[in-house]
Amino acid sequence: MISTIILTLSILILFNLLLLKFSCNKTPKTTKVNKEPVVLSPYLELDNMNERLAPTGS
Repeated sequence: MISTIILTLSILILFNLLLLKFSCNKTPKTTKVNKEPVVLSPYLELDNMNERLAPTGS
């Protein structure tokens, strides 16, 4: 009885590991690396930023 349970669980675990090994998605690895920095937004100076603000009256 115990040996049957152990054998069944071992087979199921082995089957699960085989499925895990062979069902992984193969994604192509990109070897081209762009080392140039990417500028997302330019730096704003405080003087330019104050000119664009609306007067608050206080």
